[in-house]
Amino acid sequence: MHFADLYFLNLIWIIFIVAGLFVFFDRAYQRTLEAFGQTDLLRQLMHPSLILLRRVSMGIILIVLSFSMFALMRPLWGYTWEKSKRVGLDIVLVVDVSKSMLSTDVKPNRLERTKLAIRDLLENLKGDRVGLVAFAGSAVSICPLTVDYNGFIMAMNNLNYDVISRGGTNIERGLSEALKGYNQSPGKYKAVILITDGENWEGDPLKVADLASSQGVKIFCIGVGTKDGDLIPIKNSEGGQEFLKDDKENFVKTRLSENILESIASATQGTYIKASGVEFGLNLIYNQYLSGWDKKEFEAKVEKRYFERFQIPLLIAILFLILDTVLWIRPGMFIKSGKGGKGKNDL
Repeated sequence: MHFADLYFLNLIWIIFIVAGLFVFFDRAYQRTLEAFGQTDLLRQLMHPSLILLRRVSMGIILIVLSFSMFALMRPLWGYTWEKSKRVGLDIVLVVDVSKSMLSTDVKPNRLERTKLAIRDLLENLKGDRVGLVAFAGSAVSICPLTVDYNGFIMAMNNLNYDVISRGGTNIERGLSEALKGYNQSPGKYKAVILITDGENWEGDPLKVADLASSQGVKIFCIGVGTKDGDLIPIKNSEGGQEFLKDDKENFVKTRLSENILESIASATQGTYIKASGVEFGLNLIYNQYLSGWDKKEFEAKVEKRYFERFQIPLLIAILFLILDTVLWIRPGMFIKSGKGGKGKNDL
């Protein structure tokens, strides 16, 4: 047996806290009674099973909480083999990680805003494969095309300007690396989404755009930044923050350059979108352009599918909750009259 969501195991601390509160209030209750009368007199006035009933009720509540937590953790046991088929699109995200993406003209900065938008996109995908390429002066594939979105996010979380050792910005290399990921990917429609501030210091991205068009790959571009631009904050050798300077000790100001991005998108019959605070552009591209494409069937796989068993602990929790309710509504079922004792009406 294993669990689908161990996160809810953290609720065990709530159960411990509730148990501690029960013990505290039970002792406080006893001290209060003793303060208002003699112990022997209280025993004659109160039914001897009243305290036991209260403690049994407390125990039942703890049992209900425990089995509820167990149900939320979604226990799994028993399985069957199923052949699964996936259909979807292939989407490669090409992300600029050069130092200019550290500019804060887009909050919190251009790169972090990009990563947040990618997370939002993943929640919108419907079985599509997604890949990730990072580029600056050179390019590297961070994550190949996959439907493992959790693994993709883990890879994306490592995106930073120091992922690429070679500085500068070379959009051509980023796009070329993205096309390599499509070499073994048949299909009519293939999409590359380029996310950058548009500054390009090396290479010829339009040459790669023409190659992509000949291979049936459409490039969608998202421009991140503002035309006014901003300085580029970096960490110095002492760990503090300073702003990037050029060789002449002048502060470097980075601005959004849209012309090259519009040309790349146009060359492949894609589209260009300027990211804004309201709409970054990724979901817009997916919903308005990509979602209507013909989807292809990926390789079928035989997978082990476990049976959900959360119903069992949930049912036990409900039964104990009903039992606790019955004990207080019909205490006579629990407390019996007898010599020296009171009937249920004495409660």
